[in-house]
Amino acid sequence: MTSADRRLAWIGGVVLVAALLLLPFLVKNYRVFQFNLVIIYAIAVLGLNILTGFNGQISLGHGAFYAIGAYAAAVMMDRMGLPYWATLPVAGLLCFGLGFLMGFPALRLGGHYLALATFALALAVPQLLKYKHIEGLTGGVQGIVLVKPEPPFTFRLFGQAFNSDRWLYFFSLAVAALMFLLAWNLLRGRVGRALVAIRDHPIAATAMGINLPIFKSLAFGVSAGFTGVAGGLGAIAVAFVSPDSFTVFLSLTFLIGVVIGGLASIPGALFGALFIQFVPNIADEMSKAAPGAIFGIFLIAFMYLMPLGVMGIVRRIWARWRPGATRPLGQR
Repeated sequence: MTSADRRLAWIGGVVLVAALLLLPFLVKNYRVFQFNLVIIYAIAVLGLNILTGFNGQISLGHGAFYAIGAYAAAVMMDRMGLPYWATLPVAGLLCFGLGFLMGFPALRLGGHYLALATFALALAVPQLLKYKHIEGLTGGVQGIVLVKPEPPFTFRLFGQAFNSDRWLYFFSLAVAALMFLLAWNLLRGRVGRALVAIRDHPIAATAMGINLPIFKSLAFGVSAGFTGVAGGLGAIAVAFVSPDSFTVFLSLTFLIGVVIGGLASIPGALFGALFIQFVPNIADEMSKAAPGAIFGIFLIAFMYLMPLGVMGIVRRIWARWRPGATRPLGQR
C-alpha cells in the first residue's frame, strides 16, 4: 500500500467514524432502531463469512446460533438479573462451544451434505425452545419480554434526545468494532491463512502440517461465537425473544448477506447487513401483495450485476481509480 493509499484510507476512516457517530441524531427513533439491527446483523454475517467465505464450509443453520445467543442473553437478564452487557461474553462462549462441537461431525460432511445438516439444526432449535419441560426457562411459545436499558446520561443533539435506542446503537457499535477488530486480527494471521488454505486445497494444507479437524472445528466455533454475540445484542435491542422469531428464513437471510456483501470480505458484512435489513422493507413498500417476489427480483438483479458481491465491485473500482493506478492512454 502506497502512502497515497494510506492517506485516503485514513481520510475515509475518519469520515466513516464521524458519520456513524452523528447518524443516530439525524434520524428518528425507528430509523435508529433499524440501523442498530444493521450493526447486529453485520456481526452475524461476519461470523458466517468466517466459516463460508474464508473456510469454505456452507451453513444454513446459523439462525440457530443466533437464537441460542439471544435466549442466553434473555434468560440471564430476565431470570438471573445479570446486566445486559455481561450477557454477551457468556452468549458468545456458549455458542462457540456448541459450534466447536458441531464442527466435529461436520468433518465427515461437505458441500450440500453439510448444508442439509446445518439446515436441520435451524429447523430443530425453534421447536426445542417450545419444549414444555423448559418453558419455565424459555417462556415457551410466549417468549421472554425484556426491558431496554436506560442510557447512562441524557442530553439532546440536533433536537434529538439521547434515549435508550440511541444508547443501544452506540453500545452495539462499540461491540461491533471490537468483533470486527478480532476478526481482522484472526484472519490476517496464521489461523486465517490456514483457513483459506483448507478452503482452497485441503490435501495440500494437510501435507503442509495443518490440522484439518482442529481448524475446521475452530472455524465453526468462532463463526458460531460471533453469531451468538449478535443474537445477544439482538435480544437486548428488540427487548423480546420468541421461538417464532428465529425461523429457517433467518439462516437463509444471513447467507444472503454474506453473498451480497462479498465472500471472504470483512467490510462486506456491513453491506450485506444493509441489504437484508432495508431491501425487504423497500420490497414491502413497493408491493403489499407480493413483497417476496420483489425481494427475489432485487436479489437476482444484485447477483447478475455484482456476482462477486458489493466488495468485488469496490475492489475493482479502487484498483482502477486509486492514485498511481495505470490506465489505458485513452482513459487518462
